[in-house]
Amino acid sequence: MLEIPEAVNIAAQIKETLRGKRIVRVEAAHSPHGFAFYFGDPESYPALLEGRVVGDAYPNGGQVEIEAEGMRIVFSDGVNPRWHKGGSAVPAKHQLYLEFDDGGFIVCTIQMYGGMMAFPEGANDNFYYLVGKEKPSPLAGTFDERYFDSIYKEAKPNVSAKALLASEQRIPGLGNGCLQDILFTAGINPQTKVSALSDGQLADMYKSVKGVLKAITDGGGRDTEKDLFGKSGGYRTILSSKTISEPCPKCGGAIVRKAYMGGNVYFCPACQPVIKT
Repeated sequence: MLEIPEAVNIAAQIKETLRGKRIVRVEAAHSPHGFAFYFGDPESYPALLEGRVVGDAYPNGGQVEIEAEGMRIVFSDGVNPRWHKGGSAVPAKHQLYLEFDDGGFIVCTIQMYGGMMAFPEGANDNFYYLVGKEKPSPLAGTFDERYFDSIYKEAKPNVSAKALLASEQRIPGLGNGCLQDILFTAGINPQTKVSALSDGQLADMYKSVKGVLKAITDGGGRDTEKDLFGKSGGYRTILSSKTISEPCPKCGGAIVRKAYMGGNVYFCPACQPVIKT
C-alpha cells in the first residue's frame, strides 16, 4: 500500500520517466473491481487526458499526483502503478491504462482497494486529496515538535498509539505499514492509550515518526512494497509479514502479530509492553 515513503519515491520515478511525454491513449475500468474507486466518471478519462503532456509529479500524503497540462492524475494508497517499455505485453487485467507517445505505458492495478483520479486542476473536492494538501508531511521541517504536540492534544485521551498516528488522517500518508517500525523504534505498543504515555515517550514517538519515515524514504520504500518498475524497496522492515518468524532484534524474544483496528499489528511484548492507565 502506498504510504509517504513510497509516494515520494514513485513520484520522483514518474517525474524522471514521464516528464515531457504525451499521453496518447487512456483506458479506465477495463477490469471490473469492486473496490476500485474513480473520481468522476472513468469513461471521461480519455477525453480529459489524451493529447496532454506530462509535467511535474509529486507526493501528496500517501498519494502520487501528476500534472498534465491543466489536468491532474492521482493514484492513492492501494494502487500499484507499473511502467512498461514500448513493445511490452499489456497485462490482461488493469484498472487504469496510460499509454505515451514513445510506446511505453503505465498500468495501474488494485491491491485491495484504491482510488484513481483524473480531473481538471482545482476541481477535486475529495476529502483525502484535500487533507493531504492542507497538512504538513513528517518529512518537512514544518512538521516539528510543536505541530506534533498539537496532534496529540487534539486527540481524545483514550485513543491508542496506533489510532493517534494512523487514523482520521491526522498524518496523511502514515498508515499501518510504516507504523510498525515507528512504534517499535519508540518502544511503544500500538495498543497503549496515549493518555498513558509520558512526555518522554511522546517525544520518542515524534522523533521516531520523523526518523523512521526518513529512513524508509531514503531507502526507496519498504521491502514489502514495489516501486514504479516493480522493484522492491530497499528499506528492510523491522516488523512486518516478512519478519514475523524472526526474533526481536533488540531482546531476541518472539514477535507477536495481532489483529487490531482493521489490520495486523506487530510488536515485541518485552520491548513494547502495553502501559495500563
